[in-house]
Amino acid sequence: MLSRILRTATRSCHEIKSFRVYSSGQEKLLNNLQFKSKITPKLNEKLQEITLKHQNLNKKLNENINKLSSKEIASISKELSNTLNISSFYTEIQKSRKELKDLEEVRDFEEVDMRELAEEEIQEVIEKLQGLEEDILGEIVPKQPVDQNDVILEIRAGTGGDEATLFAAELFKMYERYCALKKWKISPLSASEENGITKETIAEISGRGVYGKLKFESGVHRVQRVPVTENQGRIHTSTVTVAILPQATNVKIEINPNDLRIDSFRASGKGGQNVNTTDSAVRITHIPTGISVANQEERSQLQNKEKAMKILRARIFDIEQQKIASERRNARNSMIGKGDRSEKCRTYNFAQNRVTDHRINYSIYNIEGVMQGIFLDEIIDQLRMENDLDELARFADSSETKVD
Repeated sequence: MLSRILRTATRSCHEIKSFRVYSSGQEKLLNNLQFKSKITPKLNEKLQEITLKHQNLNKKLNENINKLSSKEIASISKELSNTLNISSFYTEIQKSRKELKDLEEVRDFEEVDMRELAEEEIQEVIEKLQGLEEDILGEIVPKQPVDQNDVILEIRAGTGGDEATLFAAELFKMYERYCALKKWKISPLSASEENGITKETIAEISGRGVYGKLKFESGVHRVQRVPVTENQGRIHTSTVTVAILPQATNVKIEINPNDLRIDSFRASGKGGQNVNTTDSAVRITHIPTGISVANQEERSQLQNKEKAMKILRARIFDIEQQKIASERRNARNSMIGKGDRSEKCRTYNFAQNRVTDHRINYSIYNIEGVMQGIFLDEIIDQLRMENDLDELARFADSSETKVD
């Protein structure tokens, strides 16, 4: 099909010269046919290196098969196996890129019949490219099993008094909206109040690939704006801490009952007849780690205990995951950061209509869109891409083989 279109384009180039004239409908169609690659220039450079390495290794093996020892052949064969899929996918991506470029040039000749043919082909090539990019990114950075886990979301007001508390509530609503867009289920587990103001909210989020999407949200979220109670128009800075804890799905977390201290007490705050009348609230302390979880959301002590244990398991599992991640990094600072609660990760500046993630120095000038959950994906995808680049760099270094 492409060759037929190109032949037609070559003939038409000599026959017609026209100005670009599109109806609004045609302009909209062309906008939909724009391809936005997930492969950044830095990532593209790495892929070129890996593909070239594969080609050189293949050439070395074919040209020196009778001169190489069995050990050398085994080593090169292993390297070829490691880079085969990436090299194959990238070669196909390069071919599709060239095909897309040729088709876009054809489309610009403006002859109606030819343009329609080109647009059909462009859509097909774009879909093919999208699939190939997903394939190659999956090869570079294999998905971690824990990325599929459900999570426990913890939001706590930090410094800034009432303004921090208000922003904590707004962040929770942001994640609620984001979950709705993703068709995930979010279920509040507990809330801690002080003088009638919610200082802490804990919720469970379940759905497909939840932890893989939200794991970089952990950290200190800073807000800069003029509070409602500010009469002189001064901008205040407040903070909220967000923690994303993967739930121990399909992983058995051994908790010795002898390591637990379970206290019951009377629930406080708003509620029905059980509040302040029965010891339905529960506090569970894991003695070896010092982790303490309290829950008073339910009327029965048993239900509160079950919810507290769910949160406790998630926190212990998170500690284990952090240990594994620390070992993998080998004391190397990650570009994305460790998700420590003390780490300032993001600023929401309302006066400038700006949200900036400091870990990757990435800004979006649409704060309302982010708070509605609509543009949160853009920040999350950038974080994941930077993390993938970091993983790719380590992959390329670890798979380096000397090629003569």
